[in-house]
Amino acid sequence: MKYLVERFSSPGIAHQSYLVGSGREAAVIDPRRDWWTYTDRAAALGMQIQYVFETHRNEDYVIGSSDLARETGARVFHGGELDFAYGETVSDGDTFSLGALTVRALATPGHTPESFSYALVHPDAGEEAVAVFTGDALFVGEVGRTDFYPDRARELSEALYDSIHEKILPLGDGTILYPAHGAGSACGNSISDRNDSTLGLERRQNRLLSLDKEAFVQHKLGEVLTIPHYFRLMEVYNLEGGPPLSSMPRPYPLSVGDFRDRMEDGAYVLDCRSPVAFGGSHIRGAFSLWREGVASFAGWILPPGDARILLVLDDTTQLEEVTLALARIGFDGVEGYLDGGIQSWYSAGLPLESSGLMGVDALKEQVERDAIEVLDVRRANEREGGYIPGSRWIFTGELPERVDEVPRDRPVAVVCNVGNRASLATSVLLRAGFDEVYNVLGSMRAWNGKQYPLEYDE
Repeated sequence: MKYLVERFSSPGIAHQSYLVGSGREAAVIDPRRDWWTYTDRAAALGMQIQYVFETHRNEDYVIGSSDLARETGARVFHGGELDFAYGETVSDGDTFSLGALTVRALATPGHTPESFSYALVHPDAGEEAVAVFTGDALFVGEVGRTDFYPDRARELSEALYDSIHEKILPLGDGTILYPAHGAGSACGNSISDRNDSTLGLERRQNRLLSLDKEAFVQHKLGEVLTIPHYFRLMEVYNLEGGPPLSSMPRPYPLSVGDFRDRMEDGAYVLDCRSPVAFGGSHIRGAFSLWREGVASFAGWILPPGDARILLVLDDTTQLEEVTLALARIGFDGVEGYLDGGIQSWYSAGLPLESSGLMGVDALKEQVERDAIEVLDVRRANEREGGYIPGSRWIFTGELPERVDEVPRDRPVAVVCNVGNRASLATSVLLRAGFDEVYNVLGSMRAWNGKQYPLEYDE
């Protein structure tokens, strides 16, 4: 008997949701906000969505469960440790029939107190699970973070260890692993680039699964992870069910005059062009937020929930991708985009700003002469692999609150991995009034490629 598991990946936040089906019946695991993704696919397969299973109250996106339930009549289930305003409570060991399949709920607290995993049982395999949807408990090559409740960090770290070793791994080495996130997610430190795995592979290759309980707990307590500002709003939304999204948002083209008036009235400008294009010329006060980085970093630089947003794009083919990326993380205030792009702005004779662009050869020369401040805006685990001697470290997302830590008495060169996050950081510094700021193109990838010197923390 055939069954279906389809993964739906959300770029930027690296969220992974799943459509599971057998016969005419289907379920969705951890749906994203654009619910029609699942209804359209289910309809094409001749399936009806019966259930929505949430692995936990997600922190990094607006969940689409309530909308999906309203549109399909599906029942929504989640853990009972929190007072959800929608759906039903699932208990450890509960089972659900889905065509020929059985879905078995497993309480797996640790990432959050109410976390659940869902094992998939197929009659051809007897009572053995053929797959398990682990949410943020177990990833490929990593495990979930346990720091969202700081006063309970040890308790949750211990619970996560028990959940993995007593509930998930005993399902069997052949069980396919379907986690809620892939590489690049803020919900794990070093998730593998590989999406597919089995519990047997993780048992042998995931270094954290070889630790004893106390070593595991100490590792979790020692992790340095960042929490984007918008996460707290997502937690509220996902407890209440989230603001409804009836259809794909469609921002309007704005004339230069209308765009300027809205800017002056407090709207934020996201310039989604390439870092090189932004460095050459941009509207004063705009954030440089490259298209693929919108989902990852808009929540760091914009006030959660009610930000009014204007877009500058290379072309309108990017509009749907950018707008949907913002909507998935709760930013519905996109008022429009600059009609004609940046060319219409400078054709109207309106003022432009530029930022410096620098290569690593020029940077090395400046560093050797101690003539420049180097600002490294990578994540902690990236910096552990080596950094430019004497560089200052402030993670990109934390820079708006820590901008006063950057000296203003000499030029600043910003580095990340390749130059995208550095461009965003450069725009933050320009907005804060810095005069001479450079985005180092190629950044650490180019620096390392030239085998220029590195320093390491002890």
